[in-house]
Amino acid sequence: MKRRTTTMFGAVALLCLVAAAVVIGGAHQLDPLVGPGPTINTSQTTTAPPSGTELRNVDGGIGFYSRFTNPLPTEPNFFPVGVWFESVLEKDYVAKDRAAGLNTYVVLTADSDLDLVRASGMYAIPTFTAAQASGHALADEVDMWAGAGNSAWTGKYPGEGPICIPEESKCGFTVQNETRALAPPGVMAYANYGKGVTFWLSDEQSRAFIHGFQDLVSADNYWFTDPNICTRTEGGAISGYANDLTEEECRLAANYGWTVDRIRTLTEGKGPVWAFVEVGHPFEDSPRATTITGPEIRAAVWSSLIHGARGIIYFNHSFGGDCVTQHVLRDCPGESRPAVTAVNKQIQDLAPILNAPFLDGATTATGPVDLATKLHNSKVYVFAGANKNSGGTATFALKCGGSTAVVIDENRTIPMVDGTFTDAFADGNAVHLYSIDGGGSCGY
Repeated sequence: MKRRTTTMFGAVALLCLVAAAVVIGGAHQLDPLVGPGPTINTSQTTTAPPSGTELRNVDGGIGFYSRFTNPLPTEPNFFPVGVWFESVLEKDYVAKDRAAGLNTYVVLTADSDLDLVRASGMYAIPTFTAAQASGHALADEVDMWAGAGNSAWTGKYPGEGPICIPEESKCGFTVQNETRALAPPGVMAYANYGKGVTFWLSDEQSRAFIHGFQDLVSADNYWFTDPNICTRTEGGAISGYANDLTEEECRLAANYGWTVDRIRTLTEGKGPVWAFVEVGHPFEDSPRATTITGPEIRAAVWSSLIHGARGIIYFNHSFGGDCVTQHVLRDCPGESRPAVTAVNKQIQDLAPILNAPFLDGATTATGPVDLATKLHNSKVYVFAGANKNSGGTATFALKCGGSTAVVIDENRTIPMVDGTFTDAFADGNAVHLYSIDGGGSCGY
């Protein structure tokens, strides 16, 4: 759990993590992010691909998970949508999670019933050994609380006492080595990192974390709710650490895509990167700590997907605001659950497209948007989200495709003239998803 206090872990989470850490030892695999490159069918039609375009597979390839024991599904219609550090004790809990569109538990309380998880058609990546698990989670945010170094580890977590030996040294690499050794052979290892890898450490130190220990990686920056993230030494990374970010620059959905880009740069596309989005009030009450809204949740999720995230994890704990709980999506009224349910349905409906190759260079935009272009079943898909809080108008130019852009789930179409169309983005949370016939003309 990621309670943002000076110790970074709340007492309840700490007890759960310590209890979950009693597991059976396992063996290392080779460098998990260095493996065979993705395979793409590039057989061409009689139409040559437009100049400057490139078909790029999703990171690690669609079959990435199949190399592990008891893997996550690799079918095109499966896209991982997880929730962080939940408890699974009763069928009603799982039914409620499934109804919200969740399919994966990423870290579970030690008393959770993994037989129930699997019987319910869900998947789990716990910190403890279980035959039903589809992965094994290493230490969380170790880049922040243990640092980049190979000193000895005391075995203690934040709040329990000295962490490294000597006390002022850094031992994060040792922590991950030792927690990785607990993973059963052949099981996918997963780790989440935080502000160390995204903001504070050098690229060399960050790559040592990203390439050294796990097969699947994520990072959590809570741009909408973190009271400290706008400072020069944190979110200021976006501007080269030149200054603090303004509220307009900082509280922006597009920054979730920036975090994904940061980690993908480190992985070099060799394995999947999952994204974190908060769904409540993940910090104790303060003037700058806020509760995320429904439109912000949707926009943050889509920014992450546009930038190449291959899974979404919802941070499900609130330490302030109107609903203090470790089960926001189960317990809290308000915007979060309806917003998560709606965006998860979109993800499920579009999973084959999200798992399809990117068609890089096929679309350019004039205006305040980030975009991704996909090619699936002879259709071009353009996913676009605002990258300025004020929003604005964007004009899209496609090098291949048809004469009409269908705006998915909005019951409208936009005519295309000479391969271009224009649309309005109301504000920084605006996202529009387009389907365009004529992908066969792209030549792939």
